Amino acid sequence: MGSVVVGYVATPEGEAALDKAVSEAKLRGSSLVVVNSRRGGQGYDAEAHSQAEQEMAAAKEKLQNSGVEFTIRPLVRGFEPAEDLISIAEANQAELIVIGLRRRSPVGKLILGSNAQRILLDAHCPVMAVKADDNR
Repeated sequence: MGSVVVGYVATPEGEAALDKAVSEAKLRGSSLVVVNSRRGGQGYDAEAHSQAEQEMAAAKEKLQNSGVEFTIRPLVRGFEPAEDLISIAEANQAELIVIGLRRRSPVGKLILGSNAQRILLDAHCPVMAVKADDNR
């Protein structure tokens, strides 16, 4: 059985990516690997850790009701989220990576969004990019 890997953060974009990844895993008869990548460092204190655990507990509860076999991979390392997603997708022989995208200003498009771009360009498998429903 293959796997679908999804990058998840508790944002509207992350929720849209998780919902789509669940749908794709069901459609493909695949397991789901949920990757929550955080940079860590000085800004990642006990409060940030507690917040991250609460967010992942809510995602886990949602996934338990989905009927999809899943694994949650919370990562707090010095890597960029793109690096974590790509390496986990390769390790799990993923057939698809799902990521959420958000709107950016014209200037933001020049300097931000590098994680999404890197995943799109460097992934070994197809990448599905979804945007959040504007009504969320």
